[in-house]
Amino acid sequence: MYYPEELIEEIRQKNDIVDVISGYVGLQKKGGNYVCCCPFHSEKTPSFSVNRNRQIYKCFGCGEGGNVVTFVMKYENCTFPEAIKQLADKAGVALPEVEYSEDAKRRETRRQRLLEVNKEAAKFYFYQLRTPHGAKAKEYLDKRQLSDEVRKNFGLGYAPVRGEELLAYLRQKGFSDDLIRDVGLAKMSERGTTTQFWNRVMFPIQDINHRVIGFGGRIMGDADSGPKYLNSPETEIFDKSRNLYGMNYARSARTGNIILCEGYMDVISMHQAGFTQAVASLGTAFTPGQAGLIKKYTRDVLLAYDSDGAGVKAALRAIRILRDAGMSGKIIDMSPYKDPDEFMKNMGKEAFQDRINHAENSFMFEIRILERDFDMNDPEEKTNFHNAIAKKLCEFSEDVERENYIEAVAEKYHIGFDNLRKLVVNTAAKAGGYAVVPERPKSGIQKKNTPEENVKKAQRLLLTWLTDYPQLYHKIKSYITPADFTIELYSKVAERMFSDIVNNSLNPAGIINMFADEKEQSEAASLFTTKLPELESEQEKEKAFHDILLSVKRNSFNYYSERLGVDLSAMSQVIEGKKALEELSKMHISLN
Repeated sequence: MYYPEELIEEIRQKNDIVDVISGYVGLQKKGGNYVCCCPFHSEKTPSFSVNRNRQIYKCFGCGEGGNVVTFVMKYENCTFPEAIKQLADKAGVALPEVEYSEDAKRRETRRQRLLEVNKEAAKFYFYQLRTPHGAKAKEYLDKRQLSDEVRKNFGLGYAPVRGEELLAYLRQKGFSDDLIRDVGLAKMSERGTTTQFWNRVMFPIQDINHRVIGFGGRIMGDADSGPKYLNSPETEIFDKSRNLYGMNYARSARTGNIILCEGYMDVISMHQAGFTQAVASLGTAFTPGQAGLIKKYTRDVLLAYDSDGAGVKAALRAIRILRDAGMSGKIIDMSPYKDPDEFMKNMGKEAFQDRINHAENSFMFEIRILERDFDMNDPEEKTNFHNAIAKKLCEFSEDVERENYIEAVAEKYHIGFDNLRKLVVNTAAKAGGYAVVPERPKSGIQKKNTPEENVKKAQRLLLTWLTDYPQLYHKIKSYITPADFTIELYSKVAERMFSDIVNNSLNPAGIINMFADEKEQSEAASLFTTKLPELESEQEKEKAFHDILLSVKRNSFNYYSERLGVDLSAMSQVIEGKKALEELSKMHISLN
């Protein structure tokens, strides 16, 4: 849903950020800001700061930052439109009605009807579990030690032996056989329309908005016929590759991670024990689409797969998918039990938390599993294992990351660091891989910041200076332009900021609204909250500002000088930049 910028700004202005955040966490006034321990990561010393004047927040521990809209999105794990609606309702602002084309209206109406069929079916199954017909299913759930609360929370139910009862119920509710088949609850056979599920414990599958989009059914004993688990087929409202069981609850867990399981019962057992961040794929192998869904809420994933061979194979596949999606994965050790459900029943919550705390790095897990293929008592096999390690280490494209893993693997498997490193370099060279990096200095000492990091820091500092002292822009505007900020996002912020200062309407929280991506919003927030040097005298502050301004201008001059002959606009930037540098170097800028 698109909302005009003016409406978004009205909603934001009517929701004071301090008041809104105070409704979620306890804030304490400290100087001109309000502080607390960050709600987005674990910490003991408060580093989360809220500025009422700028209407922004920033955590100096984890880097999260933004305005009142981004806070609600992050805390509630909801989309931008959902956050806007929530804040609009809070402020009493009416949102425009969605306008659909006739074709879109028909599609939306059909989608709603399909969801209604599933909703009624879920109610039917839920009721059946609590009748005498559901006694066997209830006994099965009792044996699995599931509480009444968790059964209700997940909407667990029972599909009777006679499937026609569901059809009769849904027909009575006004749903046609076509709709019942299209939603995957029935199929066409020689006998006409017959139900998909019978004599099974039923698990409604919900999307992130708690709408029932499909079902999973489990047999209750070895004597029962059919597959152990039977899931709804894919439909217009049920895409198995882009949904996860339990994600509607896990999205709000606020644990900073997601635990990925294989089965519905694993998820339910873990939620019952308090691990509400647990989810499971839907009867299929883990997919990139599911990784994308998880990535909306966290980058840290813990794999709690079965400890048998199939579980290990599935874990190795999931690690690859998570890595390709830019996420880190760790492995929870289930031994001596097969799965999380068994582990929880035998070892309990505290033991499982301990396993989470000591979860194994996914790459080290891969190496450990790889070791099983080699006889480490045979020198030739051992050499082959080391070569296999080197080949895997070549998969890291970042030098620093690769070096860190070379160090970790060398220590764990008692391989000399330099020997393993040379083996990795030679392996990469043979395969035409990454460029050979120079030998690591003996001291191990490296410069703290790269030149690129220093460039970004200078640009962030200058924008924060201008946020604190907007009057300074009028003194330097003939020397500095948005083009001098060589990071694209910084340049966009500078352009808007300079315009706002000229119009006497500087609005950091409004500038953050320019960006839709969550990471970009945090980065934008950092441009208004970079920690300035703590200087006492006015003279020291003026010198610091002058040095930062010169640094940004010098970086800009070097940046465009390198692009002469490639960038058509670079020539004018270099000429103007050289002149500005000469003038600025001799100039005194007063903060008043």
